Amino acid sequence: MKESTVIAISREYGSGGRELSQILAKRLGWRLYDRQIVSQAAEKLGVGDMGFEKLKKFEEEVPPLPLSFTPFYLFGVKESPHSLNDKMFETESEVIRRLAEDAPCILLGRCADYVLRDRPDTYSFYICADDAFRAKRGKETYEGRTLSDLNAEDLKRGGYYSHYTNRKWGDPKYYNLSINTGTCSLEQAAGLIVHYIESVQA
Repeated sequence: MKESTVIAISREYGSGGRELSQILAKRLGWRLYDRQIVSQAAEKLGVGDMGFEKLKKFEEEVPPLPLSFTPFYLFGVKESPHSLNDKMFETESEVIRRLAEDAPCILLGRCADYVLRDRPDTYSFYICADDAFRAKRGKETYEGRTLSDLNAEDLKRGGYYSHYTNRKWGDPKYYNLSINTGTCSLEQAAGLIVHYIESVQA
């Protein structure tokens, strides 16, 4: 696999996308970036003392942000919540582009497939699963969350993605490959991704 290769993973909540990314990272010996992207962006914006959960909630409130939700004001930032959301996205995008240039890596979420859409040797994958599989994982892996809970999280992800990309989240035409983890193991799914990239680059 080329040293310039970058893998961008998007995933439905409850499909095992995070675990799959971890399997890939271990198999390839690459760094996996997810929350680190948010943390680095927050540091650049001068709000690194805001916890990840608050930052995540801030992201998920887009769009639209209720007027009552203005966490950045608590940190002395005198800008509108909407402009700060945009700045957060722009800064995360800068971080993603820098990480992609530094070394081969795996990027989980954060619209990385869109941010790197014109970068050579970037491959994007959408990880999904049927409702029965996700409901089972929600109960066993995600602290008893119901399928409705998982779908609510996906609604936030889809809204955020569409807001900043003008694309429909999960539309297969925007990904190199979509994989249903309800029909194969996560290890097999990781193998499919590696095989796909190696076949394309051969």
